[in-house]
Amino acid sequence: MEEARLSAYERRVLAEIEEDLSTDDGLARRMTGHRPPLRLPRPRFGGGRLGALTLGAATLALLVLAVATASPALTWAFAAAWVVTLILLLRMVVRWTRRHAAGGRPDD
Repeated sequence: MEEARLSAYERRVLAEIEEDLSTDDGLARRMTGHRPPLRLPRPRFGGGRLGALTLGAATLALLVLAVATASPALTWAFAAAWVVTLILLLRMVVRWTRRHAAGGRPDD
């Protein structure tokens, strides 16, 4: 197969394009795959110990009421609250272990 040759003008234009692209740091990062880590916004509800304690107490109260009355609605409400409580506690444990591993105060 015959190789195509570029004229002097085309080589100069190509060199200018390459130079412009090589000075674009944002493009270089995108092309090499080095992206900053994705930071998700923190939820504004029940993020701390007080939120976990309150939700845990509400979950326990729903459990007692669901068992005492045998109401399907209370049973489902307990199940939903229990899932949210577990997610909140898991999130707290993950944050604690990350802080502990990074050398921060482990009892925060």
